[in-house]
Amino acid sequence: MVILLKKFLACVGVAAATCLPLTNAVALQTPDSEYEAVAEEFIKGYFAARPLLGTAMGLHEYDGKITDYSRLALDAELSRLKRFEDRLRKFDLDKLSQRQSIDLRILQGAIRKEIFQREAMSIYERDPMVYARAADVNIYIKRNFAPLDDRVHSIVAIESQVPNILIAARTNLDAVLPKPYVELAIQIAKGSADFLRKNLVAAVADLKDERIRTEFLEANRKAAAALTDYAAWLERDKLPKATDDFALGEEKFQRLLKETELVDLAPEKILEIGLTQLRKEQKAFAESAERIDSNKSPAEVFKQMQSEHPTPESLLGDIGKDLEQIRKFVVTRKLVTIPSEVRARVKETPQYRRATSFASMDTPGAFEKRATEAYYYVTPPENDWAALQKDEWLTAFNFYTADVVSIHEVYPGHYVQFLRLNASPASKVEKIFGSYAFIEGWAHYCEKLMIDEGYGTVANPSEADAKRAARYRLAQADEAMLRLCRLCVAIKMHTQKMSVEEATRFFRENCYYEEKPARAEAMRGTFDPGYLNYTLGKLQILKLRDDYQAQEGANFSAQKFHNELLNHGMPPIRLLRELMLKDKSKWDEVL
Repeated sequence: MVILLKKFLACVGVAAATCLPLTNAVALQTPDSEYEAVAEEFIKGYFAARPLLGTAMGLHEYDGKITDYSRLALDAELSRLKRFEDRLRKFDLDKLSQRQSIDLRILQGAIRKEIFQREAMSIYERDPMVYARAADVNIYIKRNFAPLDDRVHSIVAIESQVPNILIAARTNLDAVLPKPYVELAIQIAKGSADFLRKNLVAAVADLKDERIRTEFLEANRKAAAALTDYAAWLERDKLPKATDDFALGEEKFQRLLKETELVDLAPEKILEIGLTQLRKEQKAFAESAERIDSNKSPAEVFKQMQSEHPTPESLLGDIGKDLEQIRKFVVTRKLVTIPSEVRARVKETPQYRRATSFASMDTPGAFEKRATEAYYYVTPPENDWAALQKDEWLTAFNFYTADVVSIHEVYPGHYVQFLRLNASPASKVEKIFGSYAFIEGWAHYCEKLMIDEGYGTVANPSEADAKRAARYRLAQADEAMLRLCRLCVAIKMHTQKMSVEEATRFFRENCYYEEKPARAEAMRGTFDPGYLNYTLGKLQILKLRDDYQAQEGANFSAQKFHNELLNHGMPPIRLLRELMLKDKSKWDEVL
């Protein structure tokens, strides 16, 4: 008994000695640090389930890995998302610092969006595009973050899994799918296969290691063949029985906005706002057209302006040459501080991304340290299109609209947004997860900002100068009309049963698009109901600017406002109101 007592006391003594630091550690732990630990744990699991995204973000421990699309793995990730949703819900916002309170809600929004896509939208059961895009290895060739041999080795590892992914697609997808999804997935799969056979092979031409080259060519051949077979399977088995049932419905649509953007407005109210704004922009469009040529209708004036466009061969060069003057205007007018001299590179959109993109900004990941190139992608007409189709496509890149698009994508739009995010003290959560409305709303807001500030105008203008300025306003108004049409079409398609054909006509009649680009916009609306966020975000930023200017008074400047706006990651704009406005009563006034 004495011996046992001594052993017990000794154990207690050891436990006391070893537990003391732990007790102090627990005492020192704060709600902020507890939250940070949970967030870090979530992020590690998030990238483990999405390794291609990890590589794209610049986290190269994920190189050579790809998402597991088996039913078991998809179900496991959904369960993980729900577990973390429950864990985050237990944090008391009042006990967190303001910054971590914002951070927490950004993370909660990101998780809810993922759950919504998996459950309410059933993306893995209804959207064959998910699988057609799954093996996007473009990141491995467009940026030199590692020696070519290493990057090709990663490509081989990923491409070897493509047949398995497309087997999983056949297993996971529903028997009957939305027709627009199937049509677009066929285009994407064919484009991806073509990219692998041509562009990817050409991109690794300098590969020296013959063993790796042999492995690559074999894996690449099998991956391209699997994608071609997938497209043929979709055409043969899915397209004939596909339906027009793609709509979310009003309840899900409203939930999407509330859970991801913190906008608690009924879809019909947002539609009412959108239609009112559309009429205002159409009026501005008509007034600008009249200044250009009062003898023609606004649509005729715009059609004439659209005819002034580059050739397919000169498209990229003409787009690129104006970027410097746009950048210079931003700097000279002190609209926002650009924290880097590094320029974006203008390139053709990769083949597999052309089905859903006119132009886009592709920036390096927030954690990339070596390969920091950024690409401004522009989609040219396809070589095998008829001459009329090519001309219709290029009308969207007329010389005035092209500059407005560059403002949106590069200066001071998405590229500056990325540069400021990289230079900011944003947290890891803020750098990874972003609000659709803030990201696209900022870029769309910049179009109006630049034209309002006088881009395209000169002092003491001649009649020709005045007409040139009117053409820029016309182009900006048309881009605004396009985004407003997206807002209206998204709501009408997903809550009021508008068809693709009706949506195409809506774009043609309300922003004067030709048939081919109008149909492309309508098709996008079927699978991207959130593309109303371009306008929704822009309107929220304009409202925030008015409130911030009233608060700051004589201390207000556009540069100060824009710098502050871009210093906090990419959160829902409702959260930016908390950060930038002192009057709490105004925080919920998002529109």
